Amino acid sequence: KDNEKRMTTEEQFMARALELASRGLGAVSPNPLVGCVIVRDGKIIGEGWHQKHGKAHAEVNAVLDTGDESLVNGSDLYVTLEPCAHTGKTPPCADLLVRLKPRRVVIAHTDPNPLVSGKGIGKLTDAGIEVLNGVLESQARHLNRRFLRFMTDHRPYIILKWAQTADRLIARENLESKWISGTLSRALVHRWRAEEDAVLVGTRTAIHDNPLLTVRDWTGRNPVRIVVDRFLRLPQHLHLLDGAVRTIVYNVLRHEEKSHLLMVRLDENDFLSQLLGDLHRRDIQSVIVEGGAFTLQQFIDSGHWDEARIFESARTFGKGVNAPQLRGQKVDSARIGDDELSLWVPQRSTWHLVSR
Repeated sequence: KDNEKRMTTEEQFMARALELASRGLGAVSPNPLVGCVIVRDGKIIGEGWHQKHGKAHAEVNAVLDTGDESLVNGSDLYVTLEPCAHTGKTPPCADLLVRLKPRRVVIAHTDPNPLVSGKGIGKLTDAGIEVLNGVLESQARHLNRRFLRFMTDHRPYIILKWAQTADRLIARENLESKWISGTLSRALVHRWRAEEDAVLVGTRTAIHDNPLLTVRDWTGRNPVRIVVDRFLRLPQHLHLLDGAVRTIVYNVLRHEEKSHLLMVRLDENDFLSQLLGDLHRRDIQSVIVEGGAFTLQQFIDSGHWDEARIFESARTFGKGVNAPQLRGQKVDSARIGDDELSLWVPQRSTWHLVSR
């Protein structure tokens, strides 16, 4: 449309870098999602993204993609996050760029990691490389909202998820909740599990639903399973305690470590904040909270949530367990088969959430 803002050349190349960065979702945490394109004479000569935690970063993969690193000299390099300036599992990307001497490095935004923030840009400018910062910044921050929350607030990014009937119930009177949503919605939930680090449920959901909380209707890694079981009331036959997938049980009674099963004792006071702090220390960057109503409401009431994904079915139960009371703003919706999916964020959210 004529009134739509036309993207500049810099924005077009950065948009491609963001598209590449998104391919790392579910594979690079606790690192950020990063994409990179290298442009010479107006054409992309190399592109790459951070594909797996501990492996080469986006800039390295883009350089390799050129087939001849000497072509980087005098080129323009577009990267969705400030190049790293410290040695972690890989050498600093900023040092690589200083050696290869691109004409200009275009960045979406600086890295909030104190080991990097401003230092990568400083290395580039000290070497005489022009740096343009802030291109498609809000889109890049949205893409890396998990990493940014993890770095700035020292807790995982929290996604609330539930399915409710048209009369706003999430379970029948006997607490049975299968199946409110349709097959397409359930497949989408499995995709989400593959994209996030962990999935969490409370005691009652674990007992009444006996969920696997694994990825079955999609391809990808299984998330870490988390269950809140304050007084260790869960029966041992539950799937969550089968040792098949790494599982953390948060409680107030004991600490115990077994193969793939970890009991973590927390104090009853400020239990939820301690839980989030422990997950941060374990480098778990994002969590989907899948129920039940009491657990979801605790996250809502404490303000420890970042987005809510709610499926609404056309079916009704008449009587049952009420859906959580959410206070926020609806920012998007979509039709998923016969269900309506709505996306909510807290009031005055600054995370620039857009359609997924």
